[in-house]
Amino acid sequence: MLGRTSRVLPRACALCGALLAMGLATLSAAAPSSAAAQTLDFSPCAQIQSFSCATLAVPLDRQSGLTGTISLHLARKLAGAAPSKTAVIGLAGGPGQAALPLASAMAGLIAPALKTRDMIVFDQRGTGESGPLRCQAQPHESVGEYVKRCAQQIGAARSGYSTAESVQDIEAIREAGGYEKLVLYGTSYGTKVALDYAETYPSHVEALVLDSVVPPAGSEPFERQTFQAIRRVLAEICAHHACRGIASKPLTEMAHLARRLAGKPLYGRLYDGSGKPHKEAVTDDDLLGVLIAGDLNPALRAMLPASVAAALHGDAAPLLRLTALAVGRVPEPPKGHPPLAHQDVDEGLFLDTSCEDASYPWQRASSPTKRLSEAFAAIVALPPSAFYPFDALTAAGASTLVDCAYWPYSSTAAAAPGPLPDVPTLILSGAQDLRTPTAGARSVAATIPDAQLLVVPYTGHSVLGSELGDCAADAVGAFFAGATVQPCKPGSEPFKPTPAIPASLAMLSAPHGLAGRPGRTLQATLDTLVDLDDELRGAILQIREQLPAGTRFGGLHGGYAKLLAGALRLHRVSLVPGVQVSGVLRLDKDSLRSATLSIGGAAAAHGALQVDPGGRATGTLGGRPFALTTAQLADLR
Repeated sequence: MLGRTSRVLPRACALCGALLAMGLATLSAAAPSSAAAQTLDFSPCAQIQSFSCATLAVPLDRQSGLTGTISLHLARKLAGAAPSKTAVIGLAGGPGQAALPLASAMAGLIAPALKTRDMIVFDQRGTGESGPLRCQAQPHESVGEYVKRCAQQIGAARSGYSTAESVQDIEAIREAGGYEKLVLYGTSYGTKVALDYAETYPSHVEALVLDSVVPPAGSEPFERQTFQAIRRVLAEICAHHACRGIASKPLTEMAHLARRLAGKPLYGRLYDGSGKPHKEAVTDDDLLGVLIAGDLNPALRAMLPASVAAALHGDAAPLLRLTALAVGRVPEPPKGHPPLAHQDVDEGLFLDTSCEDASYPWQRASSPTKRLSEAFAAIVALPPSAFYPFDALTAAGASTLVDCAYWPYSSTAAAAPGPLPDVPTLILSGAQDLRTPTAGARSVAATIPDAQLLVVPYTGHSVLGSELGDCAADAVGAFFAGATVQPCKPGSEPFKPTPAIPASLAMLSAPHGLAGRPGRTLQATLDTLVDLDDELRGAILQIREQLPAGTRFGGLHGGYAKLLAGALRLHRVSLVPGVQVSGVLRLDKDSLRSATLSIGGAAAAHGALQVDPGGRATGTLGGRPFALTTAQLADLR
């Protein structure tokens, strides 16, 4: 799994786990659920509209006999006045993501299945309200120290947080709810749980809906499919000459930058929400992290080609900003406001399940040092092409390899997965998904007769939760209507690559009718506004909600901007070195309505610019008046 890289990223969107899952220790179909005599006592949920809530006590560890129980918290939405014979089980990602906060969203996305079926969503053991495992890293703590301390905090109970136990929890819910069969709807790691349930209890499965698939055997230990998918992702982003003038060979340029950063970090300045510069470094790990973060935030991926090009020319600022956006460090929230990017994957459960389920090329009884030695020997023996445009060491650092090398195992290695049942199956895969690449979806589809696979273009991880079009939603409707799922219609990338970032005013062209420095200054000003819009869009997509008033952004090369109610105030914001833009942008539903700006800076033609609600720009720069229409402004772009 993309462990170290993904652990510092927000790992889930509205309906996805931010990480892949590994292998599985399966149980036989005859394994007891220990809940047959229980019933579910539902009452209205306090925070989930149209759902009723209940709890179900399940054994802590069915395999080792460890005493104790876990109270699973679940929510149910009835299809009719009385419970149906079949229920849809909604499974979140991670491992470690709570599902109850997503219940209403899940119900909306799988609505075609709920006309005649109840829906049940539950926080899997160790997450949300179902006995969450809390492990927080301490300052200056090494990976090994953190993993060992986390395992000690969980104690002997860590053997009870495997995927296999979650499978038995689902069966316990089915029995206690009185359902004859289940439709398993999972996203990311939730697909792993769904597939393992289907393997263990095939006669209890009516259908499968798998979004962003993790194969039953888990991903290959070094995530080679992820690296092999980078070529396809960059090709789709830059298709139809979209990267012209930005990146001539995006994959090659990324490889060059990754190789350079692996040898030596690139240093630059990151400006905070008060315009104060901070010297920071960008590494090959950061580059990969931004690329992976684009799975859930296509605005970041759209900004990547220009940022890579700038870094290759020695300007680290764009890539530093992207890294900060990806991990939620920018923008800065108002004083007293909680962090804008929240962590919604439980670290303790993620480590426990990932490491206990995973299959790495080492002996579990070996010491951490020997495990690492065996794993690195295996990874460096692979050809360099396996991880292009990155290298083997970057790949190892981005996986859970180092984390799990220090994990004190409490279970044996997973058995090979068995056959999957022949049940109606819909598999959804984003063409730009790097966390769970389409290759894994194809491998699962090949094992289930008549499975329908839909690859959705211009979409990353968690297709139903992130696709901007209706192709996947239409597929769900067709699937539950008994119709054949249709391929997506041809379209174009909704997030076009952002323009190249000019290193100086001299690199810009002046518009017709306003030659020389005044014209180039006008172009720099417009570029600054476009760049701010791109950053705002990336920030909103990162937190999946509107930004609160008082949020601050640092300018790429100086100054800052502050979001007000219906406006954005700029204070010497600099995109092009030597050009500073100040003033107020009036916004209407996040779109520019009007602007009153003053332009300064050592390289600029000083003056003022006004944009009226009709889009007409007037002003004076360097003593030269100008007036441009909306069409003329568009031509400048």
